[in-house]
Amino acid sequence: MGVARALELLWTAEFIDAETAERIGLVNHVYPDESFLDDAMALAGRIAAAAPLSVRYIKRTVYRSLATDMLTSFDLVSSHMTVVRSSEDHVEAVAAFREKRAPEFKGR
Repeated sequence: MGVARALELLWTAEFIDAETAERIGLVNHVYPDESFLDDAMALAGRIAAAAPLSVRYIKRTVYRSLATDMLTSFDLVSSHMTVVRSSEDHVEAVAAFREKRAPEFKGR
């Protein structure tokens, strides 16, 4: 959601429903009440199953890139990629892919 839409919502105190919140990017997902916990836990599980080092660097890169120029962001991405690609988790990810199995990440 852009700054202009956020300001409009704040200035007008407009109430919006869940579907509108999802459509404008205020929330990422809207789940039915009866499956909410299962759906939310499935998403959390997907993130938790990812390589911790990669998740950490992705988060860091996105947040730092909000306050820097594009060239600096690209430099940050390339340096993070170098670290991640030289990690034990990267070796494990490649091996798991080749062996058609789920990876077992250690965060190193």
